[in-house]
Amino acid sequence: MQRFSASGKQITVYPSVTAGAPLVVLNTFGGEGSQVYDALRQTGNPSCTLAVIGGLDWGHDMAPWDCPPLAPGADPCTGGADEYLELLLGTILPEVESRLSVPPAWRSIAGYSLGGLFALYALYRTDLFARAASVSGSLWYPGLPAFVQEHAILRRPDCLYFSVGDRECRTRNPYLQTVQQNTELLAAHFQAQGIRTKFVLNPGGHGKHAARRTADGITWMLNPDETANP
Repeated sequence: MQRFSASGKQITVYPSVTAGAPLVVLNTFGGEGSQVYDALRQTGNPSCTLAVIGGLDWGHDMAPWDCPPLAPGADPCTGGADEYLELLLGTILPEVESRLSVPPAWRSIAGYSLGGLFALYALYRTDLFARAASVSGSLWYPGLPAFVQEHAILRRPDCLYFSVGDRECRTRNPYLQTVQQNTELLAAHFQAQGIRTKFVLNPGGHGKHAARRTADGITWMLNPDETANP
């Protein structure tokens, strides 16, 4: 394990023992990176290097554009995803890869909640990532379905993973009520394009088994099923 910081972000690298293993970029809200890594080890997942990024301004760095507060007294999301992506591509990932003996076979990106939204959004802003996992992603985000319909991914991904909890949409909040519907629609959208896509409906609400759900998404992304359907 190696640690460094860049522009206030804390990066932890769990290098693979296999030279040239795929690189998984995981943006995190708190200290759950170690839990995800432990869950990956327990599943016996395919070899990968995991780069966990924390210390994020979550509602800014992961947000593609502005979004009003979800509830009275809550903070709004302020669209800083493009700014953060510039830091990720220009500073953080070059430093991560300079610590590896050889470049990764390919790069992928994963995230939970707003991190899952960012993982999808990043595919429209860079062609660096070959695969992505949006785990309980904030795909309720206003304007997202229209954005996906109106823009093209810069690189056709090898595969995409989407999941959501079956109780996440059971809320009075009009934004969050759309999360399961939007996730299913977006998964179907990419599958219709012939992209290997998996959608998983997990039991429980948004915060249940977050590390395990994330590890499951990464594990499938590293070694996807033979067919696009779960």
